[in-house]
Amino acid sequence: MLLSEFDYHLPHDRIAQEPLADRSASRMLVLHRKEQRWEDRVFRDIPQYLGPGDCLVLNDSKVFPSRLFGRRMGVHSHPVGKNNPKRWEHLSGRVEVFLLRPVSEDQHTWSALVRPGRKMRTGERIRFEDGLEAEIIGRGEFGQRTIRFDLEGDIFERLRAIGHMPLPPYIRRPDTVQDQDRYQTIYAREIGSVAAPTAGLHFTPEVLDECRKAGADVATVTLHVGLGTFQPLHAEKVEEAKLHHESFQVTEENAARMRQARRIVAVGTTSTRTVETLMQRGGLAAASGETDLFIYPGFEFQAVGAMLTNFHLPMSSLLVLVCAFAGKDFVLAAYRHAVESGYRFYSYGDCMLIV
Repeated sequence: MLLSEFDYHLPHDRIAQEPLADRSASRMLVLHRKEQRWEDRVFRDIPQYLGPGDCLVLNDSKVFPSRLFGRRMGVHSHPVGKNNPKRWEHLSGRVEVFLLRPVSEDQHTWSALVRPGRKMRTGERIRFEDGLEAEIIGRGEFGQRTIRFDLEGDIFERLRAIGHMPLPPYIRRPDTVQDQDRYQTIYAREIGSVAAPTAGLHFTPEVLDECRKAGADVATVTLHVGLGTFQPLHAEKVEEAKLHHESFQVTEENAARMRQARRIVAVGTTSTRTVETLMQRGGLAAASGETDLFIYPGFEFQAVGAMLTNFHLPMSSLLVLVCAFAGKDFVLAAYRHAVESGYRFYSYGDCMLIV
């Protein structure tokens, strides 16, 4: 399959730039796979599609303020002298660092994306707000860098003070205080994601209570969203694409809830990948580690029976996964309907329930 087969046209005005005032007021396009039909609903109707024996699986990973802005300080081993002011001015330019994941036990060394990436070389130092400094100590593929912070104590405390929420680039505005709450699920617990598991953004405590009243159980998994979820695919042929590793964890208590279910309703592509990773590694049991599971058409789902998901970017691994679950032609036809019907797309947009 060619990646271009998973393309569709989306007018820019369909991309949601702000969250709705009421999380549960999002529209919900319900896809019925067996009947090959869909219906237009609102998210707060989701309890009507649940019943005894169902188990909602939520990703409880928490987004942290992973975007930092600073200035270049020059190369640590070769400091720039005052006799070259033009070069010094160049090395004091503005820098954006997007932290991806810690790569040291003390969480002071990170894999990150850096802009301007091509000009930032190993040994160069960056100064952020509040006196925080870091040095680039390694280079990776696709513009990644390894950086080491100079600090004592908890890096996440410093990030809460000076970091910015990592809104996707298609949201063309600076992050605000409101985003600290709204770009986060109400059940987020385990800090570690650099993008929200957006299917869960629609839930309110009241809607979750109504799901339970309908008879559904609720289980949580943790998959920290990183490059594996949001980076574009770097292959023309879908079968040749690879995802980056992302860390996950599932407790025995939550695995038992899933084992007892008649139908697993995965909330989001990250929950789907976590559950299906468990099945590929022996079944629904406690586990932790990393996964690079890439789901595309032809994949045999062993556990997930229904899925709640947002609308995804063209030719993304997320759209490919949804097409694997519900069928490419059916999903793309539903996307065309959503575009024509004025649905709001992407992270702060509307959602789709596939049953």
